[in-house]
Amino acid sequence: MIDSLILNLEHRDLLTDDEKAHLRKLITLERHFARGEDIVQERSRPRYSTLMLEGFSARYKLTQSGTRQITALHLPGDFVDLHAFPLRLMDHGIMAMSPCRVALVDHGYLTAITEGMPHLTRLFWLQTLIDGAMQRERIVAMGRKSAKSHLAHLFCELFMRLKVVNLTEGYSFSLPLTQQELSDVLGLSIVHLNKTLQTLRRDGVLAFESERVTILEWDRLSEIAEFDPTYLSLQVEPR
Repeated sequence: MIDSLILNLEHRDLLTDDEKAHLRKLITLERHFARGEDIVQERSRPRYSTLMLEGFSARYKLTQSGTRQITALHLPGDFVDLHAFPLRLMDHGIMAMSPCRVALVDHGYLTAITEGMPHLTRLFWLQTLIDGAMQRERIVAMGRKSAKSHLAHLFCELFMRLKVVNLTEGYSFSLPLTQQELSDVLGLSIVHLNKTLQTLRRDGVLAFESERVTILEWDRLSEIAEFDPTYLSLQVEPR
């Protein structure tokens, strides 16, 4: 059940058997969420942090007019709100974008890790830093790249992140998001998103049918995206 988290961490640094044993003790309570259900509500004060085990979830903010901006996508092996441990009050919501199974990790257990296991503490800290790096990439894409490049970048990033947790088949992966949800990720209208998808299809770089993305030309797609995976910190080195 904890394998996706271990895979995530071991793509950044080596774990000892004792550290893996402690990680396996994290899961004492699981919950299931239906698509569209809030996993974490805005302005809540969680007493636990949520680890994705199955499914896709999204961090989002609502404007006063009711429009939604998705600011991050979370996959199996991701803590969706590890930052809630020190922050306490949530300033955004996290929603299930597909049926999700999650583990609820009590903040008391995280306190014990931070006080007694400095290496695991640094790796958890690294996860929040990677979240910040992904936010920076998205800001740059939204502000300075074309819609085509931004969408290509999203597909490249999702492929790399899913590959880490063994959720790809060749260059294909499941993406259970509607076009409306994808438009909320990219900050585009549905019409603009649809035209951009059609352009990538005509370019012969990917197929996106029945909630499944298949990258047909990785080199070309990553060129369109100007994709550099450095920000994902996928090199194994001492932390």
